[in-house]
Amino acid sequence: MTVRNEATDQTRREFIALSGATAGMAAVGMAAWAQNNVEIDVDSISNTDHTTDVLVIGGGMAGLFAAVKAHDAGASTMIVSKGRLGSSGLTPFGKGFFVFDPATESGTIDDFVDAVSRSALGTNNATYTRQLAEHSLARAAELTEWGYFDQTLANRPFMKPIEERNIPLLERVVVTHLIKEDGKIAGAAGFRLDAEETVTIRAKSVVLCTGAGAFKPNGFPVCDLTHDGTIMAYEIGAKVTGKEWNDGHSTRSVNPAACYDNWGDMFERTPSTNGVEVHHDLGVDINYRAYVTGNPVAGGPGAAQPTEEIAGGPYVPEEFQHNDGPPSGGPAGDDGPPSGEGGAPGGPPPGFAAGANVGGASAGMAIHKSEGLVPYDDRCATNIAGLYAAGDALGSHMAGGIYTQIGSSLAGSAVQGAIAGEAAAEFSETAETPVITDDRLTEITDAILAPLRREAGYGPAWVTQTLQGIMIPNFVLYIKKASMMQAALAYVEELRDHHGPMLRAANMHELRLAHETRNMILSAEMKMRSSLMRTESRGSHYRLDYPEMDDVNWRAWINIFQGADGSMQLEKQPFDTWPS
Repeated sequence: MTVRNEATDQTRREFIALSGATAGMAAVGMAAWAQNNVEIDVDSISNTDHTTDVLVIGGGMAGLFAAVKAHDAGASTMIVSKGRLGSSGLTPFGKGFFVFDPATESGTIDDFVDAVSRSALGTNNATYTRQLAEHSLARAAELTEWGYFDQTLANRPFMKPIEERNIPLLERVVVTHLIKEDGKIAGAAGFRLDAEETVTIRAKSVVLCTGAGAFKPNGFPVCDLTHDGTIMAYEIGAKVTGKEWNDGHSTRSVNPAACYDNWGDMFERTPSTNGVEVHHDLGVDINYRAYVTGNPVAGGPGAAQPTEEIAGGPYVPEEFQHNDGPPSGGPAGDDGPPSGEGGAPGGPPPGFAAGANVGGASAGMAIHKSEGLVPYDDRCATNIAGLYAAGDALGSHMAGGIYTQIGSSLAGSAVQGAIAGEAAAEFSETAETPVITDDRLTEITDAILAPLRREAGYGPAWVTQTLQGIMIPNFVLYIKKASMMQAALAYVEELRDHHGPMLRAANMHELRLAHETRNMILSAEMKMRSSLMRTESRGSHYRLDYPEMDDVNWRAWINIFQGADGSMQLEKQPFDTWPS
């Protein structure tokens, strides 16, 4: 007679199942691993050198004003952009520009700052909130002079002040490395997308205007935003903040990957201004409803509003609760155009189309201005001497960990870009021209071109898809709990340690993808570690296992920095303080 051992049999069954799953993953991994059939002669790739006082990295709204104001302050200035000036990143998408005009607003700037602070549940940096209101009118006036509000595309109005000042502009250059020498910023390096050429730029000061970042999700125009500036700065010692917050944009469940079908009308609209309209939006309340009831969820004007009450979920202050169901707006449909960043005043931000929606459209991106480099003062300085950041590259917490003011993203980028540009120019007045040794430049160039020289390796597209599968699920990135985040973190660490160092590239386009993929992996690690550390729910960060807001222990931002051993370290910075 055979005696059955339940424990042994169960273990054996689990092992067989696990082995089968592992074999399946191995097969997929083997398909992703391949010889690198390089299409260019890597040894013939040339290099160009540039020198400037102020280097602005990024060609969006923040980069425009950083370059203009640095130049006007007397510094030689250069702009480098991964795309075209005004036509890459999220600048073409944002159409609403917040303006605080004392002549028309019924309240004061103090009233505005207080309202944002209430909505943000204390997570905003009131200094940067106030700056937004104080300087927005002047920035809008300059944009009006350049013709920004008269046309749908930003390239021509952006080029007007650049050409008038004869500011050098390098477009379609992927910057991969910031260079630090003797504790100070010394420049940057990268490569051209349209030529077999690397680029090095010596600079006395650098302003990062590289935007936000995501995991290249379907359905939203953020696929060229991959946390490049954040990771470059982190790797030379800059501190990063706000990685636990989430942007809650959704998109239509019909053809969700058809970005233009869902959001194209946003690009076709001319920008406009709006006044004070404080909200508490783009958190994860709709993600929680989807988690409890299942996908898809309905939203937007004309959509059937939910009738059943859902217990629990993210906290929304009563002052800012919607009385007519989930926020409207989003991709335009039969019920009208989107509202919010690109819509008419009076509506919530885009992201909730009429009818059935699916989430994750902006997965990996935090609330505008809530993630990025830690500001050390009110002039956009970081902890690296000579390195500044502005717009979505600066974790200013201008609006806090939730979407508060309609149109504040574009306006905040303009305001901060101008402040950072002037500060960088002032720093460069007394800074010496940096000396970067040939050996150091060779080391950096070798790192830039490493994926092209790899004889075999993983394709960046496959690694990116794997990362998306790990990070984008609603129950990992948005509706959080420790067990799932720890599991996701283990996968991310494997990608970081094993797949990232083995990324291959056959041409300059794939070289870009390889560097972007590595940046997204490190950003995913930051998001999981900071989300695990914040053991409460607040704003756009929600945890099932810690559903309440904890003002005793968590009136603090989380900052991330690289330890002496290369490991990722985290620390608290109390609200309403500057880092020490």
